[in-house]
Amino acid sequence: MAKRPAILIVDDKESMLKMLSKLLGGQYRVETASSGAKAVALFRRKPTDLVLSDIRMPDMSGMDVLNTIKQESPDTEVILMTAYGTVSQAVEAVKAGAYNYVTKPFDNEEVLILLDKALERKQLREEAQILKEQVDRKYGFPNIVGQSKVMQQAYELAAKAAESDTTVLLMGESGTGKELFARAIHHASDRRSRRFVAINCGAVPKALIESELFGHVRGAFSGATKDKRGLFMEADGGTLLLDEISELELDLQVKINRAIQEKEVRRVGDTADLPVDVRIIACTNRDLKEAMKQGLFREDLYYRLNVFPIHLPALRERTEDIPMLVEHFLTQFAGDKRERCEVEPAALELLLNHRWPGNVRELQNAIERAVVLCEDDRITPALFPFIEPPSEDGGPDIGALVRLPYREAMVRMNTRTQKQYLEEVLRMCEGNVTRAAEHAGVERESFHRLMRKCGVQSDEIRRELAENN
Repeated sequence: MAKRPAILIVDDKESMLKMLSKLLGGQYRVETASSGAKAVALFRRKPTDLVLSDIRMPDMSGMDVLNTIKQESPDTEVILMTAYGTVSQAVEAVKAGAYNYVTKPFDNEEVLILLDKALERKQLREEAQILKEQVDRKYGFPNIVGQSKVMQQAYELAAKAAESDTTVLLMGESGTGKELFARAIHHASDRRSRRFVAINCGAVPKALIESELFGHVRGAFSGATKDKRGLFMEADGGTLLLDEISELELDLQVKINRAIQEKEVRRVGDTADLPVDVRIIACTNRDLKEAMKQGLFREDLYYRLNVFPIHLPALRERTEDIPMLVEHFLTQFAGDKRERCEVEPAALELLLNHRWPGNVRELQNAIERAVVLCEDDRITPALFPFIEPPSEDGGPDIGALVRLPYREAMVRMNTRTQKQYLEEVLRMCEGNVTRAAEHAGVERESFHRLMRKCGVQSDEIRRELAENN
């Protein structure tokens, strides 16, 4: 049975306390106090959902009770009772935070209806708070798991970005949590009460994406039977996430750039511009600078977006976060199981050594599958058949890897074998970095960067080859 709401009745007249106690006792748990001071003391010991207080009392007025209760318990509703001569004072009380007031003598039914409405508002406010807390847990920064140094740097930048309306560019491989960060930035910003709208620019057909972003007017093209609001307008006052923005055609990049600069959009088939107030967050898993060199991305749009860049690290760059992420996903996927599955040390070692080309999303999927399949609440290495166990020498067969392009090889190798891969590819290409980069399928500059990261010197490879010949 649901617990009845509690109400505190405050009046210096005993007859009024008895009458209201009898009237309300069947519906509420009733407490009474014959003075304002006693009411405050009682409320501090035993808080109630609602306070019904007279205004004119000798020691402490109802206004003083209102101010004290609201200061100590803002969610408690207060209704004041007043005689005809002090209605103006009651109106002032409402301005000060009282839910409402009733005049004496009052109609009993009127009082009951007023109390019900006050309690309903309190309940709605509590439900809204619960919902907000749920949203905070789902979309806020605490929902993003990771304590590594690179993740802490990303958190700090994202928190700073949330304090302003500046355009944010989130960069990182697929599965690194770019949309999760975008939602967290929106939720922590002053725009949190307005909509967060997301679009994957690569998932919408090219013929439809302009209408999807900017909207259209009736008759703009075949099938446009009525006006349509675009996503820029839907996100007005809020945040628009342009995911995989590098997939946009160049002509549309021009229009996106103008919309960001001028803060207005023009629907397809329209002749007038419409103002929009939108915070832009863009995401990409491509190197936009390289895309600019190749003529696939406009320089003006790049600099328009790159106001506040945030790089999200790949999972292989923060392997120390893997145990924490595993624990997080185990809890998330536990469901109705009485006991949560435990990961055997050998299975965790396997997860730590995997390259995770799909990053956190891939790890999440792997743990979900393992939880479904695990028996006796134990997660064993056998539940991750897609992960090759390390060879006896601590890594996969380099001879097999060097026949693969770099990106495919990276999927199969762990950190300890990256250097070996680069060295063997260079030996195969007789120390020629350009040929080695072409074989690996990466840009020469990127190959050089990988060599520096792994401490590989092409001069040493060429010297070694010369000595062996």
